[in-house]
This record gives sequence, C-alpha cells and structure tokens, in this order.
Amino acid sequence: MSDKDQSTTMYRILQEITTVSRRIEGMDDSITSLTLETKSMRSDIAGFQSRVTGLEQRIGSLETQINTSQEREQDFIYLRSKLTDMEDRSRRDNIRVLGIPEKEEGSDMQAFLTSTLPKMISLDFDPPLEFQRAHRMGPKRSDNSSRPRPIIACLLRHNQTRQILQVARNHGPFRIDQHEIRITADYSKKTNERRKAFLALRPTAS
Repeated sequence: MSDKDQSTTMYRILQEITTVSRRIEGMDDSITSLTLETKSMRSDIAGFQSRVTGLEQRIGSLETQINTSQEREQDFIYLRSKLTDMEDRSRRDNIRVLGIPEKEEGSDMQAFLTSTLPKMISLDFDPPLEFQRAHRMGPKRSDNSSRPRPIIACLLRHNQTRQILQVARNHGPFRIDQHEIRITADYSKKTNERRKAFLALRPTAS
C-alpha cells in the first residue's frame, strides 16, 4: 500500500472515530438529561406521595370527627327519647279537658270536676273521683274570648284516668249546655307531634 493510500485510510479512520466520539458525547448529554429528568420525576413523585399522605391523614381525621359526631347524635337522640318517655310517664295520670267556658268552675276546680265529669261522661266512679291538682293552662283570657283555656287535671287513681280516656275515645265529644267538650290524654310536646304526624298519614294509608 502506498503512503498516499495509508494516509487516506488513516484520515477515514480518524473521521469515523471523530463521528463515533461525537455520537458518544451526544449520548452522554442525553443520558445526563435523562438522569436529571428522572431525578425531577422522583422529586415530583416524592412530593405527590407527601401530599397523598397528608390527604390521607386529613381524611382519617375527618372520618374520626364524623364518627364522633354521629355517636354524639345517637347519644342525643337516645337521651331525648328517654326524656320524652320520662315526661310522658310523669303525665300518665293527667287529662286535658277542652271547651269548658271560663269561670264555669267557680272558685274550686277540683270540686267542679268531681261533680261534673261523672255526669258529663255518664260514668259512675267508686270510689269517687279525686284529684291531686287541677287548673286552667295559660294566662287568663278576656270575657269575650271565644276559646276558653284548657283544663289540665291530675287524678289520684290511674285506673280512673284510663276509664275516663277510654270513654272519651269511644263516646266523645260531650256537651255541657251548648258547649262541646273534649277530653284527651296529656302527652309531651314530642309525643303530640308524632301523633299528629301519624294521624295525618292515616287517610293516605287507608
């Protein structure tokens, strides 16, 4: 091989080496860039995981608060139910008498009821009716008021309370002169609300 051919061959080899070197340098740059991108992605993933962990902790805290709130609500419902039951039990010997005109009872409400109730509902009591207390509810109304205040009376004997309410359910309302008289049980406010809601649904259900 002549010196000229050798020089040409060497030149080509050097060119190829240079080309390969440049390609390697380009690959190094790409690898460096890829490494940086990978580090950035790892950092982003770490930040994302941190945020997810924070969200999970907040969700866990909210779930605990919700569970606590639900437990408290259940406790409140239970206590309110017990209170309503206790109130209804304390009223079990009470009756409400509606429609008796103001001042009809005179100065002695208990004596008036003892005398008037048996005749009004056509029921004899033995022993006679006795009351622990009896009075009108609410402030006094004017003489021209068309709606007299209800009378609430607590009987001494529970069996007589039941007798009166049974007769009132089966045969009421009653009359005194031209006045319509109703007798009802004395329920708590909550029980009255439930009864009204139930009675409102009865025509729909039938």
